Amino acid sequence: MPNIRLKGKSEVAEGTMAFYFERPTGFQFKAGQFVDFTLVNPPETDEEGNTRSFSIASAPYEDDLMIATRMRDTAFKRILKTLAAGSEIQMEGPFGGLTLHEDAKRPAVFLTGGIGVTPFRSIALQTTHERSPHLLWMFYSNRRPEDAAFLDELTKLQTEKSNFKLVSTMTNVAESRKHWNGETGYIDKQMLSKYIDELSGPIYYIAGPPAMVDGMTKLLSESGVKATDIRSEEFFGY
Repeated sequence: MPNIRLKGKSEVAEGTMAFYFERPTGFQFKAGQFVDFTLVNPPETDEEGNTRSFSIASAPYEDDLMIATRMRDTAFKRILKTLAAGSEIQMEGPFGGLTLHEDAKRPAVFLTGGIGVTPFRSIALQTTHERSPHLLWMFYSNRRPEDAAFLDELTKLQTEKSNFKLVSTMTNVAESRKHWNGETGYIDKQMLSKYIDELSGPIYYIAGPPAMVDGMTKLLSESGVKATDIRSEEFFGY
């Protein structure tokens, strides 16, 4: 895979940035997959190394390749943040199987928090673009609205397409500067049951920090969801 060029970057939530790259000619991927990025001759490095895995946050129909990440203070993130437009980065992939199931009769339920939303942005936009009959639910947890990447875009998406339903919840809304009239607290069985009639019906997809993935998997298992109906991806280095 050839190196790819950075086109631009933007802040998509407090402490979270999106990076837009030129898409290589002929590069194909499925919504929900990820790639490995390796810095080219970086001026500094640390024990975490020069390679990171990122979900592709853009949908396959979009022109650019976009990733989004929390900007922790690591050598990789410091260099990524200061890359100038036109700079090159090495990409490998796509990898991963966190992709939408084929049986449109079964709803998909995405359970995610923070930057774990990236693969589900890709799936939601692509499914809407294709006018797929799949019913999609996204339960999206953040501390505050300021921390929620792509929240406005996803909120708008559900008003345009009834097949996509967004349930956003905030766990520390008291510290927010914004008014919030949506759900509050952590995703739990009571919240899921409020919106989904039969919890054992859908296919579930979980992405987020390891503790969230473990917690959601346990919640679903205790709610009678089969292990084969739960698909997950952990985001390390959150």
